[in-house]
Amino acid sequence: MATDPNHADRRAVIVGAGIAGLTAAVALRRRGWRVEILERAAGPEPAGSGLSLWPNGLRGLDAVGVGAAVREQSLAATEGGMRDTAGRWLVRTDIAELRHRYGNLVVIHRTRLSEILRDALGPDSPHFGATVHSVETTGAGVRVQHSRGLSEADLVLGADGVNSTIRTTLWPDSRPPVYAGYTAWRTIVSPAAPIDSGGETLGRGRRFGIAPLRDGRVYMFGSANLPAGQRSPDGELAEMNRRFHDWHDPIPALLAAADPDAVLRHDIYELPPPATYVRERVALLGDAAHAMTPNLGQGANLAVEDAVTLAALLDRIPDIPAALAEYDRTRRARVQPLVRLSRRMGAALQMSWPPVALVRNTVLRLTPDAAALRALGPVLSWEPPV
Repeated sequence: MATDPNHADRRAVIVGAGIAGLTAAVALRRRGWRVEILERAAGPEPAGSGLSLWPNGLRGLDAVGVGAAVREQSLAATEGGMRDTAGRWLVRTDIAELRHRYGNLVVIHRTRLSEILRDALGPDSPHFGATVHSVETTGAGVRVQHSRGLSEADLVLGADGVNSTIRTTLWPDSRPPVYAGYTAWRTIVSPAAPIDSGGETLGRGRRFGIAPLRDGRVYMFGSANLPAGQRSPDGELAEMNRRFHDWHDPIPALLAAADPDAVLRHDIYELPPPATYVRERVALLGDAAHAMTPNLGQGANLAVEDAVTLAALLDRIPDIPAALAEYDRTRRARVQPLVRLSRRMGAALQMSWPPVALVRNTVLRLTPDAAALRALGPVLSWEPPV
């Protein structure tokens, strides 16, 4: 898409340089907007995690011109589904049929995706170390006071995560994030032997996931029902070993290959839905608007959808508040049912009482693979606005 000179005098300030903020910046920049990105981190932070890009997310990345680069740097999924702790399949995902119906599913290192998006921005790369102090709407524009100075814009996008400064500043009545009841460990490992099979393993109140990456490394993650704020006194890898060391291969080998200093632990939080994602000339994107549990694997994909949708509507509707109102209507209708679905999935997958967990596994085992694939249709069939 060529730069649109009609938007050359429009300015956007984007707070947050995660997937939502960077994708929005690329989308607006391609339409001729002048974009300034404010990121409170001191610099690009290596992310010790991977992420799944489903067909809907890849279509969004295609719409902003980076889909081909993402595919070159990612690994197409070859196998997926859920197993029990002995390694027996409970339900399998027919990846070939998924591709036939909906499109590609790939796994990429989160850091690499951020690099691709930053490369696409060129001179509009983020200003790191910029902490936002205040945001003031003036009717015709928005002023953002931050640690690097004052920025004035026609539009401000809050893409600054679940604990968004923009949301807490301009949405003072919004409810704080709610703990989902389980914590998660994530890391990237270099296994001694190649691993080409991914998926999740379900225990009682515990899960373990495997996602091979293009460079031969493996993204692995685990979750367990625990009170919020706990940390293991002898390290998080030791905690993972205690909970998963006797599960099926290759889980013990992956744990043995992990670097204790590279294991991340994050309690899982969900954001109660705000009444609106917009305030005059300010809009929320990604986790700042709808942080959700990771059970659908859609967090990054929905952030991409947000960014692509907003940019397209700003192109179609010249009046910025009117465009934001349409963004709010369409995105809340799309995202909030998926937030609820992911919450329900988490409640089922994290079941800890043995009789109930046994029933869950039995139901999964009896569910036809084709039925599970059809259920993904409403999630994966999203298309970018024209």
